[in-house]
Amino acid sequence: MSDGGLTSGVDDAEAGGGPEPLDGTGRVRTDAAARGLEVEIVARPAADSLEAAATSLGLQPSDIVKSLVVKRHDGSFLFALVPGDRQISWARLRAVVGVNKLSMPSAEVALEATGYERGTITPLGSSTAWPVVADSRIVGRRVALGAGAHGFSAFVEADALIAGYDATVGDISD
Repeated sequence: MSDGGLTSGVDDAEAGGGPEPLDGTGRVRTDAAARGLEVEIVARPAADSLEAAATSLGLQPSDIVKSLVVKRHDGSFLFALVPGDRQISWARLRAVVGVNKLSMPSAEVALEATGYERGTITPLGSSTAWPVVADSRIVGRRVALGAGAHGFSAFVEADALIAGYDATVGDISD
């Protein structure tokens, strides 16, 4: 599948003449390599809807995976990976995680917990390696998720991502 000219074709390290900085997409690439994951980072145009973003990447909305930061009552966090066309089912997620209380933190708290701004969040390269819970609907698919920087998406095989994080898989969305 052609990427429509969205990738730069130049390795970031080559462009800068030195090692790739460990921020944004560099953190994603470094963590993916450490976990043995093949990840393709693709530049993408801004979009005003999930459908527009999916179309620009040649995907179905369900192939874009939201990496949601979820706060536990004890102050720790987890990542919930949910297909773009679905929402977290709080009751199902609580049952899978085995807790009574979960919440969505503010954008500032999510940034502090992961090192990523909303719209760029991914478990790959997070400043803390929080546990990952993946919706069962992403199993067996190649998906796009946040790439650590605005204007980029990371393509990865969901099964490899799940294995690389020893993620819990369950029915966590509506």
